[in-house]
Amino acid sequence: MDLSVIIVNWKSKEYLRKCITSILAGTQGIEFEIVVIDNASFDGCDEMLRGYHPQVRFIQSERNLGFAKANNAAFQTTCGRYVLFLNPDTELVASAANIILKHLQELPNAGAVGCKVLNGDKTVQTSCVQSFPTILNKLLNSELLRALWPKSSLWGNASLFDGNSGPVEVEAITGACVMLKRSVFQQVDMFSEDYFMYTEDIDLSYKVRQAGYRNYYVPDAQIIHFGGGSSRNAPDNFSTVMMQESICRYFQKTRGNLYVSCYRALMLLSALFRIATLAIMFPIACASNKISSWSCSFKKWRTIFRWCLDMEVTKANVDS
Repeated sequence: MDLSVIIVNWKSKEYLRKCITSILAGTQGIEFEIVVIDNASFDGCDEMLRGYHPQVRFIQSERNLGFAKANNAAFQTTCGRYVLFLNPDTELVASAANIILKHLQELPNAGAVGCKVLNGDKTVQTSCVQSFPTILNKLLNSELLRALWPKSSLWGNASLFDGNSGPVEVEAITGACVMLKRSVFQQVDMFSEDYFMYTEDIDLSYKVRQAGYRNYYVPDAQIIHFGGGSSRNAPDNFSTVMMQESICRYFQKTRGNLYVSCYRALMLLSALFRIATLAIMFPIACASNKISSWSCSFKKWRTIFRWCLDMEVTKANVDS
């Protein structure tokens, strides 16, 4: 078997059907298998697969394992020399899988390869390649600063704006679409299962680099990522809190407990500053009919502020 495609589903049945259709339509000339594992969402994707894509192997998890554990569990049932981890709310553009595979086979010392990820409106999703998290780039992360300095090394995605059509070595690749050699994925002990969701892809990219391999971005392969197909169904504040907990877990593993404490303290100050700024901007938001966007931002930073004070927690083992 050349390639194993693994998809973790959670309440994304309709996205999933279109995702698999795009894989089957665009992937030619290689022997591949598709494995779908449902993370206890019981959304009827098993019946959908039997009706539309009976060749897909389906695994039903009786509890929500989280993204990392579910991918690892599905991986253990596969046999491809290469493995593609793909979000259910994605669609491959043309022969994207073939292109990524070709680069992974040919690029020097390649461990993992990602592609250009597009939003539903075909604009580039700038999170498809990233720098490894630090306190500085997390504190300064904002749409305004990213727009003013898109090529800053803080974000690690200058390759998206250089107009380069060839492969570029990058630090981290999004887990929405990442292909690895099976041997490399096994060597780095697969996805780290101490993450429930978020940052496990950054952790994987970090482990690949630590093992002496390179992560590459290849812009000539493209997918469309509709984004949030699963997380939109999550409980209020769940995603915001889980993101912060995952970042802390990454910092603890790679930089130690003192770094985590500094991060939480500085994020508390950052949240206070953002909340104060948003309060000042409230009349402007009302006048310009942007109250919905303002409300989302305010809710996010209020949640982060409360999380810094241990007033917001989430259980990673909840079967949502």
